[in-house]
Amino acid sequence: MGVALLNSTLVAATVTASTVTFSVLAGFAFAKLRFRGKKVMLGLVLSTLAVPAQLSVVPLFILTRHLGLGNHLGALILPVLVTAFGVFFMRQFLAQALPTELLEAARVDGANSLRVIWHVVFPVARPAMAVLGMLTFVQSWNDFLWPIIVMNGSTNPTVQVALAGLGTGWSTDWSVITAGALLGTLPLLLVFVLFGRHIVGGITQGAVKG
Repeated sequence: MGVALLNSTLVAATVTASTVTFSVLAGFAFAKLRFRGKKVMLGLVLSTLAVPAQLSVVPLFILTRHLGLGNHLGALILPVLVTAFGVFFMRQFLAQALPTELLEAARVDGANSLRVIWHVVFPVARPAMAVLGMLTFVQSWNDFLWPIIVMNGSTNPTVQVALAGLGTGWSTDWSVITAGALLGTLPLLLVFVLFGRHIVGGITQGAVKG
């Protein structure tokens, strides 16, 4: 369980950070920037939501083997560095919560694109980032199908794969299973405590002050 907890923490934390960051950047671009092909690109991103995840298992497995990522944590991280749901979620939030006048005021004050994103977009998007971060962390932490396929469950498991193995053997030790389930649940509660306060606390960040 120690190895499983470490693996799941590394994977879930990395996936959450990358998904939230890339989703904010892409959502801001689709919501407030003007460029050619924006609607077509957004449509392509949203169309991937209609593809069942099970259809990508075999191609992803072949790709990870060609890249030499078999039984490696990179195989769990690379396919989900950003999600179409995250991009769409942040795009819808920023389209309503981020006033165009606020961006124009930042531009007039001489802020470049990087400063606009860091000092305006990220503070305004903090509540949505907290929600997306919690959803992404929980989904990554509870993922079972892909880790059990690409990882070695006996030597390099994740939490869910390790929990599935606790019930095997000549007899079922329910005390061990219950203790493992408790250990696998505590990080989720901790993440909820850490991210939950930002949902309300960050809702007014980035607003214009009189």
